[in-house]
Parts: sequence; C-alpha cells; structure tokens
Amino acid sequence: MSDPGNVRLQRMAELPASSTARLPVVAFGMSLALFLSITFVLCVIFDLIFPGMAMNQTWLRLLPGFTWLTWPSFLLGLVESFAYGWYVALVFGPFFNFFANWFEKTRRT
Repeated sequence: MSDPGNVRLQRMAELPASSTARLPVVAFGMSLALFLSITFVLCVIFDLIFPGMAMNQTWLRLLPGFTWLTWPSFLLGLVESFAYGWYVALVFGPFFNFFANWFEKTRRT
C-alpha cells in the first residue's frame, strides 16, 4: 500500500512538460554572494602564504576602498565581494528568467 503523502510529494516534484526554466533569484544571489566571499577569503589567505604571487594589486582595482591588509579593509573587501554576488544575481537572474520565458513562448508558436 503506498503512502499518500509520498505520492503527493512525488507529484509536487514533477515539472510539467511545458514549464519554463526559472532561476530563483534569491537562492542564486545567496549562492553567488557566498561563493565570491569565500573566494575572496581564500585568495587573501593565498596572498599571505605566497606573497610573490599575490593578487593584492588586483583587489585594489576591483574593490573600492580596499587597502592591503588591515582588518577593516579585509571586512570591506568581504562585504564588497558579497555585494558583487548580489549585483550579478539581481541583474542576471531577471534577464535569464525573461529570456527563458520569451524563448519558451516563441518555441510554442
């Protein structure tokens, strides 16, 4: 005998055949912002371990107000990296959703 709750969950998980691909902007924003923040931290650690191959000159150009390396500057770089992730998500996500919907509509006609 099947579990009615399990059948209902399976039906909810199935996508209709004609569903348009959608990018959840909030999930994408958090994912990308955390990815860029973690990447920034790893790059700073790399720069401290291998100063001869440091990217700190790149950070100075990409992150306004960032200087090498103080705690306030590190926190500023972390916040700016997080903000860049949200910027990309807020611009890219709606564009993706718009064009995915548009191409789906043109495909149907």
